[in-house]
Amino acid sequence: MEQRMKEMKPITGNDWQHMRTATKLARYALDHDETPVACIFVHTPTNQILAYGLNDTNKSLTGVAHAEFMGIAQIQRATGAHDREIYKDITLYVTVEPCIMCASALKQLGLRRVVFGCGNERFGGNGSILSIHSDESTAAANKYSSVPGLLRKEAILLLRYFYVRENERSPNPRVKAERKLDLETFPPMEWSRYVDRDEFMHCFGAENVRHFDDKTDLRDQVEWGLIDEPHDKVLELIQRQCDAFRLHTAKKFKS
Repeated sequence: MEQRMKEMKPITGNDWQHMRTATKLARYALDHDETPVACIFVHTPTNQILAYGLNDTNKSLTGVAHAEFMGIAQIQRATGAHDREIYKDITLYVTVEPCIMCASALKQLGLRRVVFGCGNERFGGNGSILSIHSDESTAAANKYSSVPGLLRKEAILLLRYFYVRENERSPNPRVKAERKLDLETFPPMEWSRYVDRDEFMHCFGAENVRHFDDKTDLRDQVEWGLIDEPHDKVLELIQRQCDAFRLHTAKKFKS
């Protein structure tokens, strides 16, 4: 338990800022007719983005083209497919809880920390359905910490924006004309699915423990600018950071 607390680490301003970047990237995905789920991989010691991912299931018609796998592919191209050393220094920021498949892949690679927005009620692998990140079934030595709830409302709203649209690439299109976009109500935040009370206080501070007890979000207000405004330049900005990181570490991580 003590080791788990140590690995979880308190949430900082950097964590919030990286989640904002991931959320902007999810909005970019929405504007390009993809499911608005996105992530960035951050090299924790330098606080630099080294890879990113957007869902590509609509465009590729491939069910496994999840944002996390897109980012992992970038890391493998940069460092070598068999080199897993770098993953122990990476924090993943993703707008939606990794599914069971992605959670397992992250664990086997040796990732140490995941920060996410909203839960994945159907396929979540970090607490909603299974707790792959902390179980003993696969790669027991590679357990990683998982922190939920950052910009949860924004992640939920982006998904709602997507699901009220018609998805022409869906194999079984649903009639959505009668669906109304709910911008005001949100399901309770079941913190205890993901962290216990002590872990919550360690991550978010004792002053915020009322949110754990009341099952409420960390922040009442939605950051509407993240989800209502287009972010056409975010991909270019992230790519620039990734290129800069690879340039400065090319010799260290050369295959």
